[in-house]
Order: sequence, then structure tokens, then C-alpha cells
Amino acid sequence: MGLHVGAVTFDAGDASRLSTFWAGALGATARPARQLPGAFVVEPSAAGPLMLFLPVPEPKTAKNRCHLDLHTADYAADLARLESLGAAVVAHHDEAGRWVVLHDPEGNEFCLVEDAEPAE
Repeated sequence: MGLHVGAVTFDAGDASRLSTFWAGALGATARPARQLPGAFVVEPSAAGPLMLFLPVPEPKTAKNRCHLDLHTADYAADLARLESLGAAVVAHHDEAGRWVVLHDPEGNEFCLVEDAEPAE
């Protein structure tokens, strides 16, 4: 079939601000979209899909039906870094692993998941 995910697209009140947050969170680069009124986030390895942020006039009104899970080996440091960039903690979970639900600056939910230690 040959399909692949080219971009994960987010509605945004402020596409520039939101792309800057996500670029900082992922150690990526934010850049304006050439043919659209939004902004892209491109990861340094370019291995994953682009993140595209498009401006919309209406505010977010409900829980996301889909969200990103960010995995980390340094849970405490990455949580602190995400909060310093503007993320807000919604809920901590410690059952069958450890993760935290966060909101980005516009209220979009995402999770930070602690990678399990490798089995010996």
C-alpha cells in the first residue's frame, strides 16, 4: 500500500507558540510552514513524522481523542524540563509502570512514560 504518516496535525490558537513548546520538548526545530499559515516541528533525526500546528479560531473544548506518549530514561529530569517549558501536570500514575499525564500550553494532553529498566 505504501502509506506512511507524514505529519501529526494539531489545531492551535497560537501555532508559533505551540510549535516552539514542542520543539523545545523534543530537542527539535520549529519552522514556519511554507504553504500553510502554521508551523512545523522537525526532529533532528527526521525519523518520525512531522508535527504540524495550524491556527484555528476556536478554543480546545474537550479531552483529546488521541495523544502523544513521550518515553524517557530520565523521568524526573524530563518532567522538570517539560514543566519549565510550560507543560502542566494533570495526573501521576504508578500502576504497571510510571507515567504522568500533562497538558501542553494550549491544554492538549500528552504523557511522559518512564522506560522500564532492561532485564538482566
